[in-house]
Amino acid sequence: MTTIDDQKLIETIQNGDTKAYSQLVNRYKDLVFTLAIRMLKHREEAEEVAQDTFIKVFKSLDKFKGDSKFSTWIYKVTYNTCLDRIKKNKKHYNDVAIDEFTFNKLDTIDNALDNMINEEKRVLIKNCINKLPEDSSALLTLFYFEELSLEEISKIINIEANTVKVKLFRARKKLAVILEQYLKPQNSMNYEK
Repeated sequence: MTTIDDQKLIETIQNGDTKAYSQLVNRYKDLVFTLAIRMLKHREEAEEVAQDTFIKVFKSLDKFKGDSKFSTWIYKVTYNTCLDRIKKNKKHYNDVAIDEFTFNKLDTIDNALDNMINEEKRVLIKNCINKLPEDSSALLTLFYFEELSLEEISKIINIEANTVKVKLFRARKKLAVILEQYLKPQNSMNYEK
């Protein structure tokens, strides 16, 4: 999935080979769906947004200038399509107050997570990220799971890289609060022994 391969595929599609578009969809369908499910938190809506995203991408493929990687551009289209869906539905999921966050809590969470096996960690973190507001969930997904740089994320969501860094810090703090809620019973058991 190199930039050169993507560019050749895009040129083939623009020259009238619409069947080549299915190859492009196959390359990016998992990435698009992952971001959509993280933001929308509902499978059916995420599937619809993924379809809408690929329709928008097909219709505006000529607008892709190659200034960034194609994956960055398709993430941006997905992100904006998700935001449109959220605004349309006027839903706000699981806002988390972070006023009582302390760095000591982060140490406690790290110690508790160290005692869990890797699969349990993945499931727990995924569940906790799903409880975050959609913008925080999307940022954490793009940065940690999709391993995009701050610059790539800033292009996707149209804000400065430094602002992305601040938003990621806040999203991690929110995630720490949720993780603490999940781990409290386990922590108290460890302290009683």
